[in-house]
Amino acid sequence: MPRHSTRHTTFHDGRHELGQNFLTDPATIRRFVSLVARTRGPVVEIGGGDGALTVPLERLGRPLTVLEVDGRTAARLRRRVTAATTVRQADFLHWKAPRTPHVLAGNLPFHHTTAMFRRILHAPGWTDAVLLVQWEVARRRAGVGGATMMTAQWWPWYAFRLVERVPAGAFRPRPGVDGGLMTVTRRPEPLLAADTRRRYQDFVHRVFTGRGRGLAEILPLAARGLPRRLIVPWLRGRGLSPSALPKSLTAPQWAELFRLAEGHS
Repeated sequence: MPRHSTRHTTFHDGRHELGQNFLTDPATIRRFVSLVARTRGPVVEIGGGDGALTVPLERLGRPLTVLEVDGRTAARLRRRVTAATTVRQADFLHWKAPRTPHVLAGNLPFHHTTAMFRRILHAPGWTDAVLLVQWEVARRRAGVGGATMMTAQWWPWYAFRLVERVPAGAFRPRPGVDGGLMTVTRRPEPLLAADTRRRYQDFVHRVFTGRGRGLAEILPLAARGLPRRLIVPWLRGRGLSPSALPKSLTAPQWAELFRLAEGHS
């Protein structure tokens, strides 16, 4: 039998030093849970907080493990959930993720968003992630307005999607910035083999940090052997000008360009 009441009760005393901004907007909670419902497998929630997401996630009827770094909050949450849900006092940044398939879900602490994102991308096992993060981080990770270096470095293995903007008023305490609801999906068929990841990510770093006024000038140096006579036709064949910047490339184009560079290294 459930140990929690079905009445929605929340506690909004989030600790500033832990970046706790509890989600309170019912519409956003419903959309978040609906995204998780489209996935399959056990769910690991990062940062259970006051249970605003935990309680509706329980109703999906799937194994649920909640990681909550604050002991006081974790103890309070255990009193709200059913016996089928496991609440652990644990820091996701140091938690050993299972290698078996699972789904990640969480309203991430805004001041730890980047560190947690890196931890997620390096973690094994998970197939899908539904995340609420800082709005600008969500935009950058999803490549809105052009891909960032971090997004491009992981694109061959993950697909990033921005779902919607979540106003600061949807949280208590109210943060200084809006949030962004997004999904990350591990590609069932990666664009590049796993054993190329380090070489590929080094290649992306060299392109993003390379000198030049566009890819036609940057790539001959960054690709170490890829001649300009091949680069310009390649760019134009994909609707890109020689002055296009690295952020203009799509995920398939990055993978194709890497293979082209590898062939001339």
